[in-house]
Amino acid sequence: MPMRIDVLTLFPSFFTPLIESGVTGRAHHKSLWSLHCWDPRQYVRNVHRTVDDRPYGGGPGMVMLAEPLQAALKDAQAARQADASTPAVEPAASLATTPVILLSPSGERFTQRHAHALVATGGAIFVCGRYEGIDQRFIDQHVTHEYSLGDFVLSGGEVAAMAMIDSAARLVPGALHSDQSAAQDSFHESNDGLLDSPHYTRPEDWQGQAVPEVLLSGNHRLIERWRREQALKLSWQRRPDLIHAARQQQRLSAQDEAYLQRLMSAKTIEL
Repeated sequence: MPMRIDVLTLFPSFFTPLIESGVTGRAHHKSLWSLHCWDPRQYVRNVHRTVDDRPYGGGPGMVMLAEPLQAALKDAQAARQADASTPAVEPAASLATTPVILLSPSGERFTQRHAHALVATGGAIFVCGRYEGIDQRFIDQHVTHEYSLGDFVLSGGEVAAMAMIDSAARLVPGALHSDQSAAQDSFHESNDGLLDSPHYTRPEDWQGQAVPEVLLSGNHRLIERWRREQALKLSWQRRPDLIHAARQQQRLSAQDEAYLQRLMSAKTIEL
């Protein structure tokens, strides 16, 4: 089945670019994945369509009500159940295992590993909070995963959800012109979780800056090694935690370690 993404959001129009533009738009047009938005306001019957209220205990801001969110979630789950027509997947099982993801500052940091998991599991239901947050009782009862993009606060969960959905949708088989493109991404398992190496294209000389000669040599073995060393260097300089993780997983070769030792020695001499 194509990857299916459902989003509970007060602003469905935020997500239009994902299905109309770029890689994700082309993939959506080819039915490689689908997007369905559910507005909690549509589940409120009062004239003002109220979806929030003042917090118990006082304090600034408003809190999103649990009831409209729950009603929207139930419809999203029912729609996914009806959509689960693959014989190998029982609808009840599909419904029970669908991740319900809350975008939250207290959530786990979202990584490339999570993007791959979204594709592998067929998608998820995203819950986009607003105001001061969501009634905790809804979170306790329905949310299975909480994710964050980093240590900063957004006006709502929509922008973070878009980033996460984009990261997964581009990984759906057939979304990119070549499936090998994703294998060269930063953080990808095939690159041992390191940052990607720099890239160059025409002209060979731009404003006095030449393309590294090794990339013009035609020697694929040397080019591959150069790219590996550049990935190691960039990761060591900017994300040493990635080097540490690769070591922990025993992904660095003796040649890699020798190169890193040379980098550290050169840095020591420079200091």
